[in-house]
Amino acid sequence: MSQIDGSFGPSALQQNGSANEPLVKVRNLKKYFPIRRGVLQRQVGAVQAVDGVSFDIVKGETLGLVGESGCGKSTAGRAILQLLTPTAGEVFLNGQNLTKMRRTELRKQRRRMQMIFQDPYSSLNPRMTVGNIIGEPLFIHNIGNAASRRERVQELLKLVGLNPYFVNRYPHEFSGGQRQRIGVARALATNPAFIVADEPISALDVSIQAQVVNLLDDLKSELGLTYLFIAHDLSMVRYISDRVAVMYLGRIVELSHRDAIYERPLHPYTQALLSAIPVPDPEKEEKRKRIILEGDVPSPANPPTGCRFHPRCQYATEVCRQEDPEFRNLGTSNMPHMVACHHAEKFL
Repeated sequence: MSQIDGSFGPSALQQNGSANEPLVKVRNLKKYFPIRRGVLQRQVGAVQAVDGVSFDIVKGETLGLVGESGCGKSTAGRAILQLLTPTAGEVFLNGQNLTKMRRTELRKQRRRMQMIFQDPYSSLNPRMTVGNIIGEPLFIHNIGNAASRRERVQELLKLVGLNPYFVNRYPHEFSGGQRQRIGVARALATNPAFIVADEPISALDVSIQAQVVNLLDDLKSELGLTYLFIAHDLSMVRYISDRVAVMYLGRIVELSHRDAIYERPLHPYTQALLSAIPVPDPEKEEKRKRIILEGDVPSPANPPTGCRFHPRCQYATEVCRQEDPEFRNLGTSNMPHMVACHHAEKFL
């Protein structure tokens, strides 16, 4: 068993045992990209970018999704929003199955879910003014008239900390941090309930990153937003997230409350990731043991048998090479700590 089965109820995934119904449910989500060769372009394999991912996100929560580059984080975010058609699995938003909807039904649901893209330089159309960029979702979804849209755009600019009179300027007139704020304003235009933030700070200067993260956190409190925050900066993920999911080679290997993940990681891969975070204490940093992973990340087109992490794991045994670990709860019912590792008990 690779991930969560159908009997694994949402209550076990919710933060602090909350009885709230999840806003987002992801069940056994898969996204494979075909590999084609030859003159006839026959499929000879598939890149298993996302392979059986399952989790819930409660309303008002931020779930951080972390992992190495190429592990499938961004693909998972796009598949959840149906920007990529999933190969298999189901995604529910407010109890409605997005994967079963027709295109016209899905179009209506897109008002409720939006995305903040990674690169603020390529995600904004250079030929459009800021007003048109932010107002485009309103026009597409036929929200309001021209006057009310202009007013809404100015409100959104003010909300993200920009001058509302910048509506007639173009993206090249703004810095990277300001462009990302424009991207945030565009995502907020239709009053969404759920936002996927796909590494929204990775392309920004370090001095600007904290400002954007603080903006997202303030907007979450002010507007009651729910985030899937995708990143590889583990320090920033701990700051903004309520729970953290760790992804490796297309699968989630550990998921729990942020403090449980950072203070007592139960998966060897999570331990290796956290050991790379610098500690601002020279004495602790000197005593701390850095975990160096050997070898390269296996190809998602030909993943290893058994546990996908076993070729790089110092604790791997024969069972790791043969059997896929169950994604199980080693925490409590009120504070679940999900982990996919045969030997996780030794770290309790």
